[in-house]
Amino acid sequence: MESHIDAQTINDRSQNKFSLIVLAPAHFHAVLLQKVMYPQIDPVVHVYAPKGEGVNEYLKFINQYNNRINDPTHWIEDIYEGPDYLRKMLKGKSVPNKSIVIIAGNNRKKEEYITKTIDAGMNVLADKPMVITTSGFKQLQNDFEISQKRHLLLYDIMTERYALTNILQKEFLHDPDIFGHLKKGTPENPSVIFKSVHYFYKEVSGQPLIRPTWYFDVHQQGEGIVDVTTHLIDLIQWECFPKTIFNLAKDVKIISARHWPTRLSLKQFSKVTGADSFPPFLNEEIKNGDLYVFANGEIRYTLKGIYTEVKEEWKYVAPKGSGDSFYSEINGTKASLIIYQDKAQNYIPTLYIKPVDIKDKKWEDFLINGFNKIQKSYPGITLDKQGDSIKVVIPKNYTTSGEDQFSSVVKKYLQYLEAGSMPAWEKSFMLTKYYITTSALKMANSGK
Repeated sequence: MESHIDAQTINDRSQNKFSLIVLAPAHFHAVLLQKVMYPQIDPVVHVYAPKGEGVNEYLKFINQYNNRINDPTHWIEDIYEGPDYLRKMLKGKSVPNKSIVIIAGNNRKKEEYITKTIDAGMNVLADKPMVITTSGFKQLQNDFEISQKRHLLLYDIMTERYALTNILQKEFLHDPDIFGHLKKGTPENPSVIFKSVHYFYKEVSGQPLIRPTWYFDVHQQGEGIVDVTTHLIDLIQWECFPKTIFNLAKDVKIISARHWPTRLSLKQFSKVTGADSFPPFLNEEIKNGDLYVFANGEIRYTLKGIYTEVKEEWKYVAPKGSGDSFYSEINGTKASLIIYQDKAQNYIPTLYIKPVDIKDKKWEDFLINGFNKIQKSYPGITLDKQGDSIKVVIPKNYTTSGEDQFSSVVKKYLQYLEAGSMPAWEKSFMLTKYYITTSALKMANSGK
């Protein structure tokens, strides 16, 4: 299927704007990038996809954004659906270094998509994970080398850097009077612990999310240990070691990795996918009529000598009134910085500062002094002493949803594009992150 825009519309487009191309949008993250408009991006969006793979869901959300009452978008979608969608995209009309290809979908195909898109001279903004295997990681290293030589930007979507609780955790971490210095920890008691829980059944922009059946095939989607863990690892690098260029051989050591499945009944699978039966490619993962998805994983490793743990879990549906949850703990010599997102916090991520000694008056003076500096950047935030910890209270006007953080990623990406390059540490963060995830999966599969 093809839909065409008229020649006049094409002629009216500014050559100074970036052209957006969406490739096989089989994951809802692709559409969240278009929840708002961007002055640097042309409103005409070219979509290339195999017929029936995510396009209808994608267009449903675009139509919703274009027709909402408050601040509607005005995207013009130029659609091509067919078996030769990738060839069509690669051979299509693109302006050198001015085309941005959004890749969010089947992760097994993503490795090929990234390589061929870079080879064709187009920038890439890819959903996580960029790669799900050690062989894919080696290819990604090569993709970065080629993109750098050709002045193209290859970047992944790390939304969690833009959540204020994470930003404030980072701010307090780098105040030595409040936090001290990062503890080393031990293999049994890591100094840095990041965990999250996600759910297969969820709503996006107020509508039930329909996931493709291949999403439950770890050979296509990837296991949990290589998927959402990317956010956790990125946050650890970004908060604890900002702007650091890592040496993979010296700075990273995987200690242990394990993975385990989530069980889904056919009824649950059908509600999430709309399919009335399990597809044949999932037969190996079906036992006694239920599907077992290796969506959960835990990695313990050291980063620059600091013992660290990340853990990701997936369940079917969240308890009523809740949703995805997050926990992070960073331990310093003077205080620990902990983010909870449980019932006690009304399932809103909330930062707590837990000093070594809550009665230490000198430390309290340092806290007030440091907080006053931070408060200048974020007026309205306050502190609330609760037992042996201090809660950081963030006003509702600062609250942004996970969906809204996607636009922050696009704006940062556009800044890098307009500057002609991104900082070297961004590339290092991505390569370090995917080295950890793919190496951990290999270790978990080996049973070590």
